[in-house]
Parts: sequence; C-alpha cells; structure tokens
Amino acid sequence: MEAWLLALAESPLVYPGMFVFALIDGFFPPMPSEVAAVGLAALAASTGAPNLALLLLVAAAGAFVGDLVAYAIGRRIDVHRFPLLRRGRGRRMLEWAERSLRHRGRSFILAGRFVPVARVAVNMAAGALGYPRRGYAVLAAIGSTTWALYSAAIGVGAGAWFTGHPVGAVVVGVVAGLVIGVVLDLVFTRLEGRRSAEALAEEAEHDAGPRPPLEP
Repeated sequence: MEAWLLALAESPLVYPGMFVFALIDGFFPPMPSEVAAVGLAALAASTGAPNLALLLLVAAAGAFVGDLVAYAIGRRIDVHRFPLLRRGRGRRMLEWAERSLRHRGRSFILAGRFVPVARVAVNMAAGALGYPRRGYAVLAAIGSTTWALYSAAIGVGAGAWFTGHPVGAVVVGVVAGLVIGVVLDLVFTRLEGRRSAEALAEEAEHDAGPRPPLEP
C-alpha cells in the first residue's frame, strides 16, 4: 500500500484516483478510502505533493457522490438481498441502521460516514426507508466534507512529524488510517450490540403486556 501511494502521488492520476477511491468506498466497503486519504495527506505535508487543498476537494467530492450512489441503490433494490448486507454482521448492521434511522436520522447519517462498512449500511438504509432526498444530500455533503478534513488532519500530523521522509510519513499515515477505522468500527459494533439488546428488551416487555397486580 505504501509503495502504491508513493507511486500514485507522483502521477497526474492522483486526484482522479482519490476521487474514484472515495466514490467506490461509498457503496463497496472492502475499499476503505481513509487509508488513501490519510496516506496522501501525510505525503502532501511531508513533501508538498500532491496539493493538499485539491486532495481534500476530490476526496470530499468522491465521498459525497459515493454516498449518493449508496442511497440510490437503497431506493431501487431490496438492500436485504445485497450480498455484503445479506448475512452475518452486515445484516445485523443493516437492521440496526434501519432502527436507528427512524429515531436519530440526522446524527446517525453524519456519524456513519466515519465508519467503514457502516457507512454503506447507513446510506443504503436511508434510501430504502425513503429518507427525504434533499435532506439526505445536505447531510451527506456535511459528512463527506468533515470526513475529508478529519482524514487530512490525521495525515498532516503524520507528515509534519516525518518532514523530508516521505516513506515514513506514508507508513504512519496508512497505519493511522487503519487504526482509526478499526477503533471506530469497534465503537460502532459495541453500540450496535447495546442497542440490539435494548430493542430486544423493549420487544419482550411489549409482548409480555401489563403484569397483573400482586395478590395481597
């Protein structure tokens, strides 16, 4: 990955490459674009190339378009049949996303952008549940811009530490991107488990109905 990012940074394709990477990540979770965004930002801070402002712009734009694609997929197909969301953890995450969107739609869409895999489930669920298109687009734009700034900030920190040592900057940036994704994913999973337990408890209480009064 480090060698690939170094080669990409020296290519005129670095900006369209970052755009496409962030776009695909919006609906295909095996491609976490945080790694590329943080790594390239670290390289920009360390060597001055690629241009950090332009990198931020294309990363945010790609993430925004990718989120819109996931939303459109959710509106047009049964997301429960989507291969990555049909079973196991993907299915549980989709079910939790659907429940959470009904109660905390805005904050949930914004938070989901920062978590690999979860962002796909959240955005597809938003489309499937008919979340208002205009409102969703505004939230997706805010989330994508914030995500790009956040990723760049991590990368710039790594690049400033390794000024003049591009390989070290990229390595630290890539590792930071991976660690951030894993940590956020663990937090998201923990919350998922807690909310699922609460939902099951509520359903059990509802099914049990009112309890008869205790006999004297």
